[in-house]
Amino acid sequence: MQHETQPAYGLWSLVIVNSAVFIIFAFSFTKPKTSRDWRSFGAFSAFIVALFTEMYGVPLTIYFLLPWLSAKFPGIDFLSHDAGHLPEMIFGWRGNPHLGPFHIASDILIFGGFIMLSSAWRVLFLAQQEHLLATTGLYARMRHPQYVAFVVIMFGFLLQWRRYSPW
Repeated sequence: MQHETQPAYGLWSLVIVNSAVFIIFAFSFTKPKTSRDWRSFGAFSAFIVALFTEMYGVPLTIYFLLPWLSAKFPGIDFLSHDAGHLPEMIFGWRGNPHLGPFHIASDILIFGGFIMLSSAWRVLFLAQQEHLLATTGLYARMRHPQYVAFVVIMFGFLLQWRRYSPW
């Protein structure tokens, strides 16, 4: 099954735009001050750049898995965009992978994570304005809802990642 002949990688403008959006967003509320803050922010930024470089730039996972994938699933061009959605290919999803169960689940996780993040941010911002501890909204149920939101968002991207998925 051949989906496309043109490779779907090397989209460096998407790497730059997506990386910038996430890094600027994180910087807007962390505002690193100490050298330790800057190291942590640098590590986060490096992770984000690596994530989007693999996602849109250079598909190292596909390159490493290509010999096995080609032998196991002959006739599929894994360097095409649609075939790069490995879970859909491996589980035999024959339709548009963007409408597949993994992609839909990832969209829900990403969108839900951003809603969670903005909700937690609003509660934290209001508490900081009044010099109080944030104890309402999501902060009434968990200590760090923003961290949980980032994990949910990143898991959503991992699930949507064209080159790799945990299953």
